[in-house]
Amino acid sequence: MGGAGGAAGVPVVAGLVLAAGGGRRLGGRPKALLHHRGRPLVEHALSALRSGGCGPVHVVLGAAAEQVCAEADLTDGVPVENPDWAGGMGSSLRAGLDSLAAGGAVAVVVVLVDQPGIGAAAVRRVVAAGDGARDALVSAAYGGERGHPVLFGADRWPEIARTATGDRGARAYLRAHAAELTLVECGDVAEPYDIDTVADLARLE
Repeated sequence: MGGAGGAAGVPVVAGLVLAAGGGRRLGGRPKALLHHRGRPLVEHALSALRSGGCGPVHVVLGAAAEQVCAEADLTDGVPVENPDWAGGMGSSLRAGLDSLAAGGAVAVVVVLVDQPGIGAAAVRRVVAAGDGARDALVSAAYGGERGHPVLFGADRWPEIARTATGDRGARAYLRAHAAELTLVECGDVAEPYDIDTVADLARLE
């Protein structure tokens, strides 16, 4: 245990929503603004992190960032614009970690905006497994397979940022540190499907 404390000395675990994608395979509709149960996906992701015990929550925007800020309620989050969003998820992860670096959090939980089946219950499990440690490395698992949310202790952020390239995000880092990764089964409380293609839109309610 260690690091900055929040209320009553509780370690601060930040949240990070990667929401910069342009939805190329969805006809150019930004994924952040696709609606599910009456709200944009970006609001669902933000709510999952806040309700799961994370804060502050930074939201990395890219495609149609101004439109997303205008049409979605990001009151509980901090928008972070990534001008290099077209270069892939790696640049958004770097932008998000940079924006959190001075905030004193001991860890960050990362979610993707296009996974509305992942909610606060999975976030809570991953946060609990991190136990406020600055060197924590935790991932949700589904049938034993690694997925999101993923928690990165703050001591790991510099190396993650260095290795986050293209569309791979933190995949290379997670592979290289697989022996240190704690998997937390979440298949009973969440579904890890992505909204990537037009066919996937049928999963939205």
